[in-house]
Amino acid sequence: MPGTSPTPAVMPGAEAFDFPGGDGPDGRTGVLLVHGFTGNPMSMRPWGEHLAAEGFTVSCPLLPGHGTTWQDCNASTAEQWTATVERAFDELAARCDRVFVAGLSMGGTLATRLAEVRPADVAGLLLVNPALLTQRLDAKLLPLLARITPSWAPIASDIKKPGVTELAYPKLPTRAMMQLRGLWGLTRADLGRVTAPVIVFHSAEDHVVEPVNSEVLLAGISSTDTEEVVLQDSYHVATLDNDAPLIFSRSAEWIRARVRTGEADTPPAAHR
Repeated sequence: MPGTSPTPAVMPGAEAFDFPGGDGPDGRTGVLLVHGFTGNPMSMRPWGEHLAAEGFTVSCPLLPGHGTTWQDCNASTAEQWTATVERAFDELAARCDRVFVAGLSMGGTLATRLAEVRPADVAGLLLVNPALLTQRLDAKLLPLLARITPSWAPIASDIKKPGVTELAYPKLPTRAMMQLRGLWGLTRADLGRVTAPVIVFHSAEDHVVEPVNSEVLLAGISSTDTEEVVLQDSYHVATLDNDAPLIFSRSAEWIRARVRTGEADTPPAAHR
């Protein structure tokens, strides 16, 4: 239509991905991966490829406003992000017996939010440096910055491993960041509604999301099955960093253990 802006093209490598499950029992277990703020599925692809190779059914959507331009991100909303995650979850659940949700940074926020609003549906949460708040001094100025400038210094590619770069925006979209801040508040307020098993991987040194975020999350949820893994050799984007193999292998083991526990707790007639 005249006067409408064309949809920005997705950057090569930032596309959503979907991997079918194997023929074994793990193929009936789905894992929904959710990427972080200003990032895209590129940061989750190695994790997704590992889980698919293990036989799981894997999906990772591209969140609205991501994988294109930072200006596009400023036009997106938290409601659009949560709706995209919920829709992707439902599509995966239609193919699987159970679905675990795994998220990096804001992806961890969105995964946690889904477990809050749909506690009976999420089989478990796997969170890498999940974000719920920030202690950065410049964050106090965010409401003012969002009014006077559309962008700020970038937060992308906080990776310790030499030669590895995250495909992400070169600027921080301030208005979208205000949307994320609102999502943080909602998610923190409802942490007690999370009852699913949770494993949290967090970096001892993270220049984007402080480790206190994981402390707040673990202290606030109602889950009785929780595990914390401290990553000693990675920064924020740990799924692309030195500890990525640890995250990948532990997550597959952790998922299988929870599936076995769930099957043991289910009456035989309820099994497929």
